[in-house]
Amino acid sequence: MLDKVVIANRGEVALRILRACKELGIKTVAVHSTADKSLKHVLLADESICVGPPSATESYLNIPRIISAAEVTDATAIHPGYGFLAENADFAEQVENSGFIFIGPTPEVIRTMGDKVAAIETMKKAGVPCVPGSDGPLGDNDQENLAIARRIGYPVIVKAAGGGGGRGMRVVRNEDELLKSIVATQTEARAAFGNPVVYMEKFLENPRHVEIQVLADGQGNAIHLGERDCSMQRRHQKVVEEAPAPGISPEVRQSIGERCAQACLEIGYRGAGTFEFLYENGEFYFIEMNTRIQVEHTITEMVTGFDLVKEQLRIAAGMPLSIAQEDVQVRGHSIECRINAEDPQTFIPSPGTITRFHSPGGMGVRWDSHIYTGYRVPPNYDSMIGKLITHGETREVAIRRMQIALSELILEGIKSNVALHQDIMADEGFQQGGTNIHYLEKKLGIN
Repeated sequence: MLDKVVIANRGEVALRILRACKELGIKTVAVHSTADKSLKHVLLADESICVGPPSATESYLNIPRIISAAEVTDATAIHPGYGFLAENADFAEQVENSGFIFIGPTPEVIRTMGDKVAAIETMKKAGVPCVPGSDGPLGDNDQENLAIARRIGYPVIVKAAGGGGGRGMRVVRNEDELLKSIVATQTEARAAFGNPVVYMEKFLENPRHVEIQVLADGQGNAIHLGERDCSMQRRHQKVVEEAPAPGISPEVRQSIGERCAQACLEIGYRGAGTFEFLYENGEFYFIEMNTRIQVEHTITEMVTGFDLVKEQLRIAAGMPLSIAQEDVQVRGHSIECRINAEDPQTFIPSPGTITRFHSPGGMGVRWDSHIYTGYRVPPNYDSMIGKLITHGETREVAIRRMQIALSELILEGIKSNVALHQDIMADEGFQQGGTNIHYLEKKLGIN
């Protein structure tokens, strides 16, 4: 087993990693900015090192300082969590070149799957269903690009190869808009991602967002752990997730899961990963692979009973998977609400000091968070301050438990989106299940 791990992240995911390390007897090093010296995982870690000022660029994204923290503490490995440097192939490469273990896939796989064009080409070769598209980058021949769009059929979506987080994409509904949309997306992609390459896909009008969780050890073993529905979104950002996805049969789950596990073997994948799909009219269409642990990994853990972060640590230590495919059984239903420090109407972040806090509890309730009474939510980072997760023998029970848990959650001193989640849980469309990715925005009146 690994001796000592640097946790190169902050907030609830850093605490989640610390807990898994403690269960496995692994020493921990918390790196933090000056704004985060009172974070719970910093106070609980075996060692802690300040890596810079509040700005993420000068602290959590500062590769030399993160690696230096591993050097001065004689750490064995670095866990990137999610966000920040988690899917940065250059970081993974520098970690390994410095003699440390990167807890995640190889730099080569991260680089390939981080390029959306290369990822789609790789998945097609591996037999994973993809959205009809340009089958590669768009060139500068206008007539060829117009012909590609006609072949795909309008509406189409132009996407940046290096994009993410809802940026670098434009929907085009007719031929008159296509060429200027390509140029505009290329310009945005160059500025935002340093990569002007764009590609084109069929735009699905009312899909759901369904993803498959996988684990692979890089030693010839790969499994899938069912699917999650993440369709309740606002501006391409997930708000509520659930597992399993409503309306997906065990046979369909097994079929798409097996393809994803096989793809992991073919690309030499190592660690935890997620295949993200658009799902419409009974068909899956691959959009991207996240080469890290996901925010919503918790609901997969609740329905399968397996600790995905501990499995990441075992894999990084060179151990084979401790789970076989036949061990994976989806039991009951789980829902996760992302609790953000933000105004529930305007969604403007609400940093400040938490003056009163009480976490919910009871049967089938899980609260993953780093906050406590007196904790100051800084304005420098993502507004998510916790994840409320419930599990029940049926979806109806999981929803009801979430409603009760939300009513028990006391969070004063800052604004939060708890009221939004209460509204979603009471919504008739959500309760029926199977809503598409546009449902929440239409409900909120967002164009």
